[in-house]
Amino acid sequence: MRAVLHILTITFPFFALVLAGYVAARRQWLPIAAIPGLNGFVLFFALPAMLFRFGSTTPIAQLLDAAVFGVYLLCALVMVGIALLTTLSARIRWNDAALGALVAAFPNTGFMGVPLLAALLGPQAVGTVIVLIVVDMVITSSLCVGLSRLDSPGGALAAGRNALKGAASNPMPWAILLGALFSALDVRLPGMVEKTVWLLADAASPVALFTIGAVLARSQMQASHPMPLSDYVPVAAMKLLLHPVLVLLVGTAAMHLGVPLQHEALVVMVLIAALPSASNVSLLAERLGADNGRIARIILVTTALAFFTFSAAVAWLT
Repeated sequence: MRAVLHILTITFPFFALVLAGYVAARRQWLPIAAIPGLNGFVLFFALPAMLFRFGSTTPIAQLLDAAVFGVYLLCALVMVGIALLTTLSARIRWNDAALGALVAAFPNTGFMGVPLLAALLGPQAVGTVIVLIVVDMVITSSLCVGLSRLDSPGGALAAGRNALKGAASNPMPWAILLGALFSALDVRLPGMVEKTVWLLADAASPVALFTIGAVLARSQMQASHPMPLSDYVPVAAMKLLLHPVLVLLVGTAAMHLGVPLQHEALVVMVLIAALPSASNVSLLAERLGADNGRIARIILVTTALAFFTFSAAVAWLT
């Protein structure tokens, strides 16, 4: 009982901040027009600063873990395949099915996973988390964006190229790369610059979590059309239940087969897979003309239920 209370003491504030952002947007205490500004601050300033700090202070070997990369990538591809096979229909075509597959396989690692896992397991967990961010942002996202265009005249290849361009314009991978370079060369920023970056990094967690809630509230307010539960609940269940179980089974099998995957890294991978769906997929769905109401509902359901399912996973694995 004491262990459960300890876990809830750590996880509750994270989900409470998401709820605070949701309530603020729903009550219009936070103007809807202000949400893109919050998103921009987190995406272009606070999160890159936090990722750079963790990357530059993490041993380079942890950032180049091929076993973590390969096992997690395999699970992401399997999740995308399962989601597509179970949702593609005469009504849900490639665009909606591919974006649904992305929310089934893409956890909210950047906005929620990095600070939450660091609080739960310590800074040593962040090296593994950074590897997973690279897989999801560069490979899984690009694949799903490419698949979403199979019904469009431009085709998947052009969409895949555009997705890679989008990943290249995202500051988070560059922050990771720069942090890894500083770690490899064993250098640090000048004192005053480092303190400035560290201040930005400290702001990342609370602002990012509050922004998740506000983005979810905005998506729900804009997605007013009715929708059967079967359109989004099964995908939410895949994200919260199937994804972490798949990572655990594949990772355990890989370890038995001699893959040099550390048990501590596998625990981090499973907990990341147990996180709710990435909230930024809603923005991507909007840009690609997919049914954003469906995507927003999946993200909302996974975020609401993850407080219980994620906490249970932590209690089981740690």
